[in-house]
Amino acid sequence: MRTPRPPLEIELAAERAGALGRSGRRLQSALERLREFDRHADREQPESTLRARLVDTAAEAFWCHIVQRESLGLTEADRVATDYGVSREVLRRVGVYLRR
Repeated sequence: MRTPRPPLEIELAAERAGALGRSGRRLQSALERLREFDRHADREQPESTLRARLVDTAAEAFWCHIVQRESLGLTEADRVATDYGVSREVLRRVGVYLRR
């Protein structure tokens, strides 16, 4: 017979799952804002301060998502970068180098 999980353990697991989902959505949103900016950017203008902030925000969101995942024992940062379509520019800002 299977022993039921204590209610607190269930609640903590639900909160960990929720936190992971929220960090993934923040990453997705930050990457989409950067992509949207790039789609509408004037190619003749040099890189703007706004774009640099968008890259920084995406890099921070990626870092936070990876830390959240690793706290749960999920360690494939390169897979996450591929799945979310994280650019090399954002990865370099974090300091991540994908294996080749």
